[in-house]
Amino acid sequence: MKKQFKFSQFIVKDFGVKFAFMISAIVMMSITLSVLIEIGWGTDPASFMNLNVANLFGWSLGNTQVFDYSIIFIFNIIFDPTTIGFGTLANMFLIGYIADFSRFIWKITGFAEFISTLSTPFTILLFAVTLLLFVISCAVYMNSRMGVAPYDACPIIISNALPKVPPFLIRMLFDFSAVGIGLLAGIFSKTGIQGSLIGVICMCFLLGPIISAVGKIMQKHIAVFRE
Repeated sequence: MKKQFKFSQFIVKDFGVKFAFMISAIVMMSITLSVLIEIGWGTDPASFMNLNVANLFGWSLGNTQVFDYSIIFIFNIIFDPTTIGFGTLANMFLIGYIADFSRFIWKITGFAEFISTLSTPFTILLFAVTLLLFVISCAVYMNSRMGVAPYDACPIIISNALPKVPPFLIRMLFDFSAVGIGLLAGIFSKTGIQGSLIGVICMCFLLGPIISAVGKIMQKHIAVFRE
């Protein structure tokens, strides 16, 4: 049976609190993503794809994310519109632009140059702290249950259509597909691949389980995130 879109799915229980958590998480995801890009050791697969497509066509990350996710969004609308909510739109339209603005701030304040001059131990520390904040932000965003990002909705929809295939395997293959698109875009770009290929491959394996673990802790100890 085809799932139907309802405007009521935008209004969830504890709307005000969850909306505040969701927007705060989107902002923190964007800022930490901008720092991960500056470090250059790897980002999440979706951002790796968007970053390299943006570099290939000379677009901003914000414009690229809106373009890429608009295409994926059509898939979401056709096959499972119940995944859509305010969080879907916030992820689609805000993360790339806030990350672009953050990188502009890092450049004019000298923070980007500061990152590039850090010794390896301090870069590792900055990367670890930034990645931790990014993961926590992702977990807060997902557990606010205000809609799923267009990118994240796709493996969920595919998994529902293929119940015999483990969901983690579908998600992993989907992430590697995004990495493949980013890799192709980087190969054809005049300036080469943006970000660490090794880093993003590691994140394909690690981000999902870590975000899931953080989410379970949040659901256990923070009432608003419980079912």
